[in-house]
Amino acid sequence: MLALQAVGGPLEGKKKAVRRGQSLLDTLDEIKADLLLGRVSFERLDRLASMLDEVREQSLPGLDAVLDEIELRVRVELAKFGRFPA
Repeated sequence: MLALQAVGGPLEGKKKAVRRGQSLLDTLDEIKADLLLGRVSFERLDRLASMLDEVREQSLPGLDAVLDEIELRVRVELAKFGRFPA
């Protein structure tokens, strides 16, 4: 019984995916606001790169193209700081 409770219900995975997706969208909104102000936070970009790695591990095939484009743009912006994500 305890082992089943530790695994979680069938909706637990979807709830986690929704939370990750919402967090990713919130970070993208923050970066968009930074770009409109003409200054982008390196820390925010770095956090987004890490989030993309996590999302990529559990992504759906249809999301891969979108994630590829977001990741490319993050890498370009990080390169402007002279930093490259792993």
